[in-house]
Amino acid sequence: MAGSSRKNIAFDNERYLAEQSEAILERMRQVGGKLYLEFGGKLLFDYHASRVLPGFDPNVKMRLLRHLASQTEIILCVHAGDIDRRKVRADFGITYDADTFKLIDDLRENELEVRAVVITRYEDQPAAETFVNKLQRRGITVYIHRPIPGYPADVSRVVSEDGYGKNPYIETDAPLVVVNAPGPNSGKMGTCLSQVYHEHQRGVRSGYAKFETFPIWNLPLRHPVNAAYEAATAELHDVNMIDPFHLEAHDERSVNYNRDVEAFPLLRRILEKITGESMYQSPTDMGVNRAGFAIINDAAAEEAGKREIVRRYFRYACDEVLGIEDGDAVRRIESLMEEFELKPEH
Repeated sequence: MAGSSRKNIAFDNERYLAEQSEAILERMRQVGGKLYLEFGGKLLFDYHASRVLPGFDPNVKMRLLRHLASQTEIILCVHAGDIDRRKVRADFGITYDADTFKLIDDLRENELEVRAVVITRYEDQPAAETFVNKLQRRGITVYIHRPIPGYPADVSRVVSEDGYGKNPYIETDAPLVVVNAPGPNSGKMGTCLSQVYHEHQRGVRSGYAKFETFPIWNLPLRHPVNAAYEAATAELHDVNMIDPFHLEAHDERSVNYNRDVEAFPLLRRILEKITGESMYQSPTDMGVNRAGFAIINDAAAEEAGKREIVRRYFRYACDEVLGIEDGDAVRRIESLMEEFELKPEH
């Protein structure tokens, strides 16, 4: 497995910026009002993407936001439990509260302002309360979202004054509201849907979409780049799969992952109850993800995906030795290595 060279560049950033910008603008036109865009993954320093797609600019998503800056506001979500547990972002070795401040500073350096920070699933955790005070002392607007009983299965309660209605409405002005977070499971989707509920209560047309780079929906299911996503999320037990809703609705194979597929029926019911209809027939329909269209050298991407699987094997094996992981993640990646005939020696 040789290192990257110019001939092994797999990704065209300029093509990606053009395709991705247009996809977001087209979704805004389809919604015909305010679009709440759940922005998955890292806004800056997306080194996983740059490893599995050689040539991918780790900061290209920030370039995308700068391109759309005149129409965009940003909300950050932080799960109160992650603050209380002092969860650490693995690549930087800093806690989520520190990463939130870093992200706010990075956005400001790029002339992008954070409209608000939302503390999700807040239950008066002392560390989260301290974090709120720190944010407010820096002049950052903070909103508190408490857990909703029965969420998300009890749709009648969730979409009511006793559910989303109890969340404070986050004031925004731009037609595109990007909702991002320091890490996964931070409440981004719930915040988006809560806002769509409040907008419709106010008579404002609005909608929801999702922007997440991986898995890449128009690559084959067992492509090494998509398998590398499974390796990267081994501790979350994410598994790539063919989107069954998309196949049934459009007779088209597309790749998604188990959590989005499992959540889709409930999400569609919530959107239908809020707006009276759902413009989406599948989890893939919700996405505005164009990374696959910017791959210019599939062989280089395949090779890089395999390298990343081996890299993740060592990462999780070290965590197992340190007692951070229980070994299940290592077993899952070993299975991927067998599938692609990879060994630690690679």
